Amino acid sequence: MIILDDIYKSFEDHQVLAGVSLSVAKGESVVIIGRSGCGKSVLLKHIVGLLTPDRGNVIVDGENINTLHPYELNKVRRKIGVLFQFGALFDSMTVGENIGFCLKESMRLKPREIKKIVAEKLQLVGLDDITEKMPSEISGGMKKRVALARAIATEPDVLLYDEPTTGLDPISADHVNEMIVNVNRQLGVTSIAVTHDMASASKIADRIVMLHEGKIIWDGTPDEIKQTDNQIVRQFISGDSANNDSMEKAN
Repeated sequence: MIILDDIYKSFEDHQVLAGVSLSVAKGESVVIIGRSGCGKSVLLKHIVGLLTPDRGNVIVDGENINTLHPYELNKVRRKIGVLFQFGALFDSMTVGENIGFCLKESMRLKPREIKKIVAEKLQLVGLDDITEKMPSEISGGMKKRVALARAIATEPDVLLYDEPTTGLDPISADHVNEMIVNVNRQLGVTSIAVTHDMASASKIADRIVMLHEGKIIWDGTPDEIKQTDNQIVRQFISGDSANNDSMEKAN
């Protein structure tokens, strides 16, 4: 469903991605882990065509998006839903208006159709009777679930999650993880998530890949990563900074 083929990206003299290659099968859930600033979010921006690689190809559902006319690129983007890091809900809109925004602006659906879809998606993420509430009136965990409902409102084939549990307490984070697992399973979407949260990664991933210094240095299942002897990966998943100097020397 998604192929990243030897992706390079620099910003001025800073090399962020240095030959990233990754294939994600239809219906698969892949989590990308790595330290802050390693290029995880930059990689997501390439998948939706917000950034163009300096070298390499990004293929989504058979389309090389680097070469598409803007109109054709937008057609591909309609296959992709995004859950942003902090939800990115519109403060001036109700929950229902947030979820129905793309349905109204891009798909031009009638109000009655939008209302039906909004109710269905809210139910799917475990929320009811909050369509008239403002984002300021709901909790952080509920905002993430509303943002997820918005991301799936257009029935995308691909879902991208940018730090889905950031800023949440452990219980709220686990609720969001459960919603992601349920949505992925029920809708059969292909998903890619980037996160620092290993509990989240282990719960939602079929595969976990680690990005380090612009390259993928590890790729395997959640069970396999617990047994890895790769010292950089082991330090990251344990959160141990004591051996940071030795890790840097190992690079």
